[in-house]
Amino acid sequence: MAALRIVSGAGSRLSQCVLRWNRHNLKSQTRSAAHFTFHADPEPSEYGPTQKMNLFQAIQSALDNTLSKDPTAVIFGEDVAFGGVFRCTVGLRDKYGKDRVFNTPLCEQGIVGFGIGVAVAGATSIAEIQFADYIFPAFDQIVNEAAKYRYRSGDLFDCGSLTIRAPWGCVGHGALYHSQSPEAFFAHSPGIKVVVPRSPIQAKGLLLSCIEDKNPCIFFEPKILYRAAVEQVPVESFKIPLSQAEVVQEGQDVTLLSWGTQVHVIREVAAMAQEKLGLSCEVIDLRTILPWDVETVCKSVAKTGRLLISHEAPLTGGFASEISSTVQEECFLNLEAPIARVCGYDTPFPHIFEPFYIPDKWKCFDALRKMINY
Repeated sequence: MAALRIVSGAGSRLSQCVLRWNRHNLKSQTRSAAHFTFHADPEPSEYGPTQKMNLFQAIQSALDNTLSKDPTAVIFGEDVAFGGVFRCTVGLRDKYGKDRVFNTPLCEQGIVGFGIGVAVAGATSIAEIQFADYIFPAFDQIVNEAAKYRYRSGDLFDCGSLTIRAPWGCVGHGALYHSQSPEAFFAHSPGIKVVVPRSPIQAKGLLLSCIEDKNPCIFFEPKILYRAAVEQVPVESFKIPLSQAEVVQEGQDVTLLSWGTQVHVIREVAAMAQEKLGLSCEVIDLRTILPWDVETVCKSVAKTGRLLISHEAPLTGGFASEISSTVQEECFLNLEAPIARVCGYDTPFPHIFEPFYIPDKWKCFDALRKMINY
């Protein structure tokens, strides 16, 4: 800038050109922090009146509907009484009282252990883990207690009315302790359900299904979408079935599969493939990780002959591995190319290098092009 001031002071024609170029580039080279473009779903008409909501407001609306309808429902976790760090419970303590919406100590295993006890006693138990990265202290409570409670008691007791909410996935600046996607850890635990929504409409409908389901559920919320995702969401309670993947876009040449935020990335990839390669891509949102919808995915792959799976979590041991194995077993004779996995690297989630870590549309598009040329 000092050099520009010197040149400008000279009043030369060159200085005017430099300043005009500088102003133009400051305006035109604005960098977006997000690695995706959110694709809103059409306004639903089958669930009554709708209201413009972002994702955290849709979560709050689902919790409000539950507390209003179910007098046994309680919500608890770190800081939820004043609305939570992402504002998902804002106003609920004032509306329903401190006995139904309350803070807990900073102790994840205690939060989930308490939630199991509340559910076993017959109440609707909604626990919040402040970040999915901090769910690991509660791992034993989830996989050894909640997941096995019905089995170990011979169906005499269960904690099926337990739902665990947790903000999940990358956010642009979360680094190693606020960006993780741990869904695959829990996909290895029979007895629980694991769900990840892609949008406000999906979040509300799937969360209400989790709360009413007769099995303990983990509901991961893509935190980068809390404010970035806005849709017309039904005001009243409604449910979207669990364990049913959704074909977001039909196609003939390649199946693109993901969940959560990454669905919006592969939707962009599908548009790029259509424009640059003339390919028709089928886009599927898996929605429920456990138990997942094998039928819908395999039916699509049998039609297209190709499958690309993408998720933010590391490649090795990621849930894409399980999907790949199952599809290979079920659709081997239909496959025209090896199944492609475009995922995070096998490293801790980085801070300043996040743009290089995430499986963005360019990585996915490159993998798709290699698959087509196989």
